[in-house]
Amino acid sequence: MTDKKLDLTPAQVNGQRDEQMAPGLSRRSFFMAAGASGLGAAATMLGGTREAKAQSTDWLQPGNNNRVIGMQEASSFAQGAVGIDFYGHCAFKITSPGGATIMFDPWRDDPSGAWGLWFKQKFPETLVDITMSTHTHFDHDAIDRPQSTMVLDRMVGTFEFADLKITGYADKHACVAPGWYPWTDALAEFGVEACPPNNPGHMDMVTYVVETGGIRTLIWGDNRPDPADGFWDQIGEIDVLTLPVDGSEHILSYEQGNALVDRIKPKVVIPTHYLSETTTYTLSTLQPADDWVKGQKSFKMLDSASLSLEAGDVAGMDREFMYFGHNAQTT
Repeated sequence: MTDKKLDLTPAQVNGQRDEQMAPGLSRRSFFMAAGASGLGAAATMLGGTREAKAQSTDWLQPGNNNRVIGMQEASSFAQGAVGIDFYGHCAFKITSPGGATIMFDPWRDDPSGAWGLWFKQKFPETLVDITMSTHTHFDHDAIDRPQSTMVLDRMVGTFEFADLKITGYADKHACVAPGWYPWTDALAEFGVEACPPNNPGHMDMVTYVVETGGIRTLIWGDNRPDPADGFWDQIGEIDVLTLPVDGSEHILSYEQGNALVDRIKPKVVIPTHYLSETTTYTLSTLQPADDWVKGQKSFKMLDSASLSLEAGDVAGMDREFMYFGHNAQTT
């Protein structure tokens, strides 16, 4: 087999001669070498029409980290209530008694457009200390939107700051759609296994336990209903549980949600991942969680998007459902 000599004769590209390239490198040889990594990138390097833009606006965050430094240096923190603000879907801001704030699972529309319009506006650029996500699906991963000092994306392990302790547990996303809309079939159409052990990375999950103010909150995300056996020993006793159950049973069915509540036995249950008239379009295929909530032994229909919980009050509760309904923070 004989080797063919490559023709690297100087050539005109976009009306520009090879002399304008670095010495010893013709445009034709540059494009041939760059082909494997993408001609689009090569064209941009050569001064194409695409404008280079920063992918993050975090550098525009107002203020600075003076507040974080102050909490970092504090030797003690005030006792008091834990604040929970609901931003629609699965997005929560938790505020510790000492004032530290965490945003979980800020949402956005699917950038590919394949899943249609889910949300009525962009996620608000809320100022928080920490932003966290449970997994990389578009309705949970707009981690660039909150104006945060720290981003702990899909964090596994333990993080402590101020009067907060956060522990992340790696597990898997629910992979069988229990409701009327078989959204998990989309993965099979592309020859991908939705369920472990060979699931794609975007079907990996991290659930979080947040400890502050004497209250332990489990952020379930879209985790599967039957996590690995070791999971149950790790999470310990839970005071507040968030669960993705809606009328379409998109992530968890009513039966699966009830079984998890019975096993975990939280003091408070907060429904997530449902249709909110404030933030979510019906194109999401989601439905409100009203029927699931009203089927429980004890529930409270909240009249705002904010909830304040004291450890002493929570201790006397038993599987009390607290439902934000269509209330959601928009700023």
